[in-house]
Amino acid sequence: MKTNLNSKEVILKAKDTIIKKVEKLGKPIKVMEFCGGHTHAIMRYGIDKLLKGYIEFIHGPGCPVCVASMDRIDLAIELAKIPNTIFTTYGDLLRVPGSHRKSLLDMRALGCDVRSVYSCLEAFDTALQNPNKNVVFFAIGFETTTPPTAVLLKKAKEHKLKNLFVVSNHVMTPPAVRYILNSGISHIDGIIGPGHVSVITGTKIYEEFDVSIVISGFEAFDILKAINMLLDQHIKGERKVENAYTRAVTEEGNKEAQKLIEETLDTRDSFSWRGIGSLPKSALKINDDYEIFDAEKVFDVKLPASKEHPLCICPKVITGVSKPTDCKLFGNLCTPENPIGSCMVSSEGACAAYYKYQEVELCM
Repeated sequence: MKTNLNSKEVILKAKDTIIKKVEKLGKPIKVMEFCGGHTHAIMRYGIDKLLKGYIEFIHGPGCPVCVASMDRIDLAIELAKIPNTIFTTYGDLLRVPGSHRKSLLDMRALGCDVRSVYSCLEAFDTALQNPNKNVVFFAIGFETTTPPTAVLLKKAKEHKLKNLFVVSNHVMTPPAVRYILNSGISHIDGIIGPGHVSVITGTKIYEEFDVSIVISGFEAFDILKAINMLLDQHIKGERKVENAYTRAVTEEGNKEAQKLIEETLDTRDSFSWRGIGSLPKSALKINDDYEIFDAEKVFDVKLPASKEHPLCICPKVITGVSKPTDCKLFGNLCTPENPIGSCMVSSEGACAAYYKYQEVELCM
């Protein structure tokens, strides 16, 4: 008979083991879960409350919509306003307000053709079906969603499409981790490494960092196992990369996906992240072989001066400096129905997780 890894019995046993190890260390530890998916899992299962007083969770910048800087949101809005254009992107981005409190959904209400897609290949189909219109795909995400964008570019080239254009907002995990560790803005004892990202990249990309890192899956047991492994490293005085998500992640990662990225995209000199600012070598741009599909080169877009909402603390939440509940807007003026900042919009945002799961104790 198979054991249910998320059963109350299994979870409480893992909890007891964690508590004993923390007591052996003599102090609680601070763990950053880099990925927004892990933030939601921790809140959904009530792990933050289960381990209160023993593990302090610091929320990281691994939410692609959350780290999209205001000028990139403004760029999306300006592109959507171009006549004879069908603007496509992933759903979460549609509700993020730009500098002037307008979102892509607002642009749709004003008559712009803005469409949500589940797959970037829907943009390819849309371009085929609308040969007399420009179709823009606003690509966003970490390494997980980069290979599909690479496939889109290759298909566009193979079919010699003249009306499909892509904006690459793809960002990379290592530069963000490097920034968090080197800036000193948020002291952490260990990192729960991203699962889906690591499927693509493998575990080797984390070996440069002088901190305990354990790659984790997204079930309650996965996260508790990763915490146990981080504690074991602390007890032994070790700092290394370990993989607790072996059913999906390997050391080398997905070589085919990595090759697709290398063939279509290059590293930008720098890129602006919300909460971080300009970060060198942290994002990808469309390379010269595919530049005819690069919307940033094709369209001459004039952007308004970008500005953040003065009371929104998303930048501090993203970098682990503040909790969502530290924000004066949280749950009052800022809700999922009326989001002020991107952290409340995204399905991976910390503010959205706190709002949705704040009453959760231990949910199996």
